[in-house]
Amino acid sequence: MSTPASTILVVEDDDIVRMLIVDVLEELEFKVLEADGGEQALAILNDATKHIDLMMTDVGLPGMDGRELATEARKLRPELPILFASGYAESIEVPADMHVIGKPFSIDLLRDKVKGILAE
Repeated sequence: MSTPASTILVVEDDDIVRMLIVDVLEELEFKVLEADGGEQALAILNDATKHIDLMMTDVGLPGMDGRELATEARKLRPELPILFASGYAESIEVPADMHVIGKPFSIDLLRDKVKGILAE
């Protein structure tokens, strides 16, 4: 019996980028929830009926940025793994228990990163 697919919440304000990430993750057989920004993401995180294994968020979101979102997300779900996507990955500071992937990233890199985080 296979284990149920992990669910990933993708937070990205660029519709095209978000669609590409979602397509890749779905091809890798993850279940994907989408949000176009912090408020929408927090609404999903606030829904206790939604199981989420990982939140992947762009750092540069309008309004609430990815780091602020991560802080709020951890208040709601203290154990939630968080993966930041950033075009400036080498210069971004993230808490020790959070992860970063540089944009643009390959499908293989995204797969390996996500699977690595979920395996922890």
